[in-house]
Amino acid sequence: MAVQREGFHGVSRRDLLTRAVVAAAAGLAAAPMSSLGTPGRADAQTTLSPDAALKRLMDGNKRFAAGKLTALQEDLALLRSKTAEKQEPFAAVLSCADSRVPVELLFDQSIAQIFVTRVAGNIAASATIASLEYAAAELGTRLILVLGHGGCGAVKAALKNAAVPGQISSLYPFIRPAVDVAGGNLDTAVKANAKIQARILRESSPVISGLIEQNKLKVVAGYYDLASGRVTLLS
Repeated sequence: MAVQREGFHGVSRRDLLTRAVVAAAAGLAAAPMSSLGTPGRADAQTTLSPDAALKRLMDGNKRFAAGKLTALQEDLALLRSKTAEKQEPFAAVLSCADSRVPVELLFDQSIAQIFVTRVAGNIAASATIASLEYAAAELGTRLILVLGHGGCGAVKAALKNAAVPGQISSLYPFIRPAVDVAGGNLDTAVKANAKIQARILRESSPVISGLIEQNKLKVVAGYYDLASGRVTLLS
């Protein structure tokens, strides 16, 4: 992942991407946390530590992969009534929009337990960063997981770099740094992309980086294998 390709005036493509994301998110991400409202406005927040939140998420994936789900046994009517006025998600997941990646299901979690942000290619664009800042600063999530997955169509399209209809190609610049280090291999590109997007979240948002420094938040990357149902941590 240390390989970089030089862009304009010796600036790497990765640097250009990061600067573009920072500039796009500046309206919210550059604001001090106090201007976003008082952290902890939710009626209650999880008492889990970042490490405990990660363990809870991964334990849920083990149950999913083993076909031993527990979340579906909960009383959904009761859950809806309890969460109508507030939410207390212990983790946030930046996932691809792919229909084969049902985040709550594959981590065996129910209503109001995971704050899910989905976009093709699980890219850390401006609106995505803003959503995850809200989850961390206002709702008190202790973990952000950037989740790539096998056979990702967005990454595959970026690898091919072919002409596509509409605005699909607007995803390419975000994924390009991963393509540059993947050597044409789709799985390598998917995993590199998840790690790069996680790094962008850690480095481009003062809100997120500030919470990390206070040991109140962890940002990691993972890879979901469609065939086995297992999630592997990448960073």
